[in-house]
Amino acid sequence: MLSNFAFSFSIISVLTGITTLYNTGLNFGGPISLVYGWLIAGAFTLFVGSSMAEICSSYPTSGGLYYWSAKLAGPKWAPFASWMTGWFNIVGQWAVTTSVDFSLAQMIQVIILLSTGGKNGGGYEASKYVVIAFHGGILLLHAIINSLPISILSFFGQLAAAWNLVGVMVLMILIPSVSTERASAKFVFTHFNSDNGDGINSKVYIFVLGLLMSQYTLTGYDASAHMTEETKNADRNGPKGIISAIGISIIFGWGYILGITFAVTSIPNLLSEDNDAGGYAIAEIFYLAFKNRFGSGVGGIVCLGVVAVAIFFCGMSSVTSNSRMAYAFSRDGAMPFSSFWHEVNSQDIPINAVWLSAFISFCMALTYLGSAVAFQAMVSIATIGLYIAYALPIFFRVTLARKSFIPGPFNLGRYGIVVGWIAVLWVATISVLFSLPVAYPITSDTLNYTPVAVCGLLILTVSAWIFSARHWFKGPITNIAS
Repeated sequence: MLSNFAFSFSIISVLTGITTLYNTGLNFGGPISLVYGWLIAGAFTLFVGSSMAEICSSYPTSGGLYYWSAKLAGPKWAPFASWMTGWFNIVGQWAVTTSVDFSLAQMIQVIILLSTGGKNGGGYEASKYVVIAFHGGILLLHAIINSLPISILSFFGQLAAAWNLVGVMVLMILIPSVSTERASAKFVFTHFNSDNGDGINSKVYIFVLGLLMSQYTLTGYDASAHMTEETKNADRNGPKGIISAIGISIIFGWGYILGITFAVTSIPNLLSEDNDAGGYAIAEIFYLAFKNRFGSGVGGIVCLGVVAVAIFFCGMSSVTSNSRMAYAFSRDGAMPFSSFWHEVNSQDIPINAVWLSAFISFCMALTYLGSAVAFQAMVSIATIGLYIAYALPIFFRVTLARKSFIPGPFNLGRYGIVVGWIAVLWVATISVLFSLPVAYPITSDTLNYTPVAVCGLLILTVSAWIFSARHWFKGPITNIAS
């Protein structure tokens, strides 16, 4: 159970999500968006996770979401339901791995910049080609680690969870303690930053855009479902893994947000591209805290190293989850060259699926060389694509399978339908909210390409179904006589 929890907890990785997107929260709403947005997104995420946990208890398989959709949609709709859910799930997962490992590459670049004197001291700023090379190297390491036996991988997973827990606790106490200037409680709990320079004046609109940081962080807990075929007492421990990973992440994430926000004194300075960290807010907070106190920012750079290790573990666990999903999906014949991708080696590791996941995540990141906007669209699939895949089986559970669903040992009882509907409506809401423009006036550079990316994925999967897959894809295959 601990290992199952550890994989989900290290993929949610509050150190990764909050550190990477803290700029977004600061820019859109500031402390109020960060502090209260986290609690709102966390509460609704618990609804989504609880519904998923109930279904996981009934169907603990490594296919996870797409297998659930097939079972819950009924024989008539099963192939189409599992096809759509599976593709949104696997592409969303690849996008998560891409964005996590890319954020680590950017973090390494910032650490090098600060270590060589910072932006204002002639520090080395890596080009986008160097950042992509870092990204490729990180993915290579993750593929190698994921090729090791599950016992070693399980140890790494537990180490990752421990590192995240201890890292959050140390940083949320250390940073505000070291800072010579601290924000007041009034600033942390009541200040609203509406000065975003993006032409948006509506406070509600700004707050909604600030929610992205929280919702992006709270993803990936389907890993507990994908690891169930390698988990003992999976119908109990899989659901426990999902719920405990979300719950503990909400508590520790909030503590981390509060700790860091108490060290915020000037939002414009932190977001300025002319600061020492080149506009990377949390790196600048860490660096200045130690520089102002001790005359040197080395301590801040070490703290960034702690976060970088957490991001590394997060990417490692993402590849683990990806490979299990690719293995299960190809086992049912849904992917091109399926027979090759679902091969396992003598250690029972889906080795080909591991390397496929790393390779596709690298290819997705190459869009960054062409345009940062295209890359942002790719990453947005990580949040919305994944959440659509989360919502589909829940939707079938509360509609088509409302009367036929047979709960497992973990269930929500009579509240299952209500919790399910709240989860589905929340996903529908965030899918619209995160497709809204993030800057005005709208130009090719400021357009939010999220709906383009998500609709593109939708058109591709539906077209593939209509023209080809409906003739041969039958949904999850029973490989043992009933």
